[in-house]
Amino acid sequence: MDDQSADVRFSVPLYTQAEAAGYLDMASSTFRNWARGYRNTFPDRPEVVGSPLITYLGSPHSPHPSIPFIGLAEGMFLSALRRANVPLQKIRPALEMVRDQIGVEHALASRRLYVLGAQLLYEIGDDLGGEDKRETRKLIVLKNGQYVFREAIESYLIRIDYDETGNQYARKINLPGYEVAEISVLPGVNFGRPFFTKTGTPLYVVAEDLRAGEPVADVADDYGLPEDQVAEVQERIEREAA
Repeated sequence: MDDQSADVRFSVPLYTQAEAAGYLDMASSTFRNWARGYRNTFPDRPEVVGSPLITYLGSPHSPHPSIPFIGLAEGMFLSALRRANVPLQKIRPALEMVRDQIGVEHALASRRLYVLGAQLLYEIGDDLGGEDKRETRKLIVLKNGQYVFREAIESYLIRIDYDETGNQYARKINLPGYEVAEISVLPGVNFGRPFFTKTGTPLYVVAEDLRAGEPVADVADDYGLPEDQVAEVQERIEREAA
């Protein structure tokens, strides 16, 4: 059994919900719903309640860091599912059933879900029926006689590195949203903040220099980084400022 209390991936709040959403290249409001859950009321039909899907520490409404690394990994998996353009509320029942069947805490951050999830989702679809079944099946494709996640999902999941022992939880995330730059997150490096994979240079250090007006070529030279990777970070900064 994994000793989660002694594992910083589970026990240390590293990110605010907004920071985690930014790292995963997604809307903050969507990540908040995953972390806090939601309750929608309607005048002419029953209310719709969604329980939290992402691990948080302390209050989910706190403006301070509340998301541990394992919560970021769970968000990465959910973000991958969103790429299939399937509303999460439509597949929540199937996702919760899969988590129960895998029988692992934090199943969304475990390699077991990556390996077994597509087949289980297909099988569970028969129990759901109707629209929930149709939406769940959109995540899956039959390939070489096996049910696997669609390419849009797979391209996200291969960015997660897992432990080889125990419940095989996520240990490293290569962040999405970059076509050229290689940016990673490890809970024990730079306090869990993103860094350039090859050099270990913190992303925020490079971003601060670029925001201060330093030329891309000079910043790349200063930190021994490929110029095209630094140029992509500059492009993201400019888009965010627009």
